[in-house]
Amino acid sequence: MEENAFPKKAKVALSLLLIIGALVFYISWGILYDSWNIFDPTNMGVYAIFVMMLAFGVLGLLLTSRQK
Repeated sequence: MEENAFPKKAKVALSLLLIIGALVFYISWGILYDSWNIFDPTNMGVYAIFVMMLAFGVLGLLLTSRQK
């Protein structure tokens, strides 16, 4: 069996850090600037970063769980 160059535990840890980081980022931004409206055009960049971090974290967990 082949040995992966990047261990599975490290992939899971990175994915979890992305998910936790996204949630902390979103909550801290909302608390600091009191802006929870996702449809406000001035906050689209913040929510884009949040969605990308969350998506990569979830996708990483899904892909890691499918590996043997």
